[in-house]
Amino acid sequence: MGNLSGKVALVTGSSRGIGRGIAERLARDGALVVVHHSSSEAAAEETAAAITEAGGRACVVRAELGVPHDVDTLAAGLETGLRAHGESTLDILVHNAALNLMGRPIEVLTPEEFDRMIAVNVKAPLFLTQRLLPRLRDGGRIINISSVSTRIASAHGIGYPLTKGALEVFSHSLAKHLGPRGITVNSVAVGFTRTDMTAEALADPANLERNISLTALGRIGRVPDIADAVAFLASDDARWITGAKIDVTGGVNL
Repeated sequence: MGNLSGKVALVTGSSRGIGRGIAERLARDGALVVVHHSSSEAAAEETAAAITEAGGRACVVRAELGVPHDVDTLAAGLETGLRAHGESTLDILVHNAALNLMGRPIEVLTPEEFDRMIAVNVKAPLFLTQRLLPRLRDGGRIINISSVSTRIASAHGIGYPLTKGALEVFSHSLAKHLGPRGITVNSVAVGFTRTDMTAEALADPANLERNISLTALGRIGRVPDIADAVAFLASDDARWITGAKIDVTGGVNL
């Protein structure tokens, strides 16, 4: 336990993968972590249990993002969870939850598919931030998880990179707006990372070798690589960094 003791963090989409790694790392640094999920109740409870067993504090909130009243549902669950731990304010907000419909180039992407990605990847972070700003303490942190696909052309479709580009603009603009409150806003660009969602793609030896060859540091990213960067931005050590995009990709396509 360390530099986040007494802090409260909400990490969206934190029942598994990168979100879980971020939640566990922030808890290890002392924060009370609100583990959010859309439908993976068992996985979210497992994440919270792992945090508790390691000596940390966590609670779980469920809210499907990208649907009507999603912010209302999440905010209500957050209030209940915080009250149970004797808390009422928030220090760290990590927008990690995202929807990526892969294999949808411009020729086949439908308006409905794009609307779904916009709703989860852009609209939900925007309006959840709006709702939680009164609860977010001055000097707090907002961290948006973006993608290397905003820097390099994606072979998996055009919709997802467009939404992540919008999220990065949101980060930059919000950093300026919230500067007077001492709240920093930054984005973290993620590259090829081993998670349960990428396991199938990386199981292909040719695809694995291609991704490694594109990475300056010569390996696929691991969840702690991302979680450690987020923990740094959440800490006081990053107090003078805002409006920035941190490239946490190991040097993909340099």
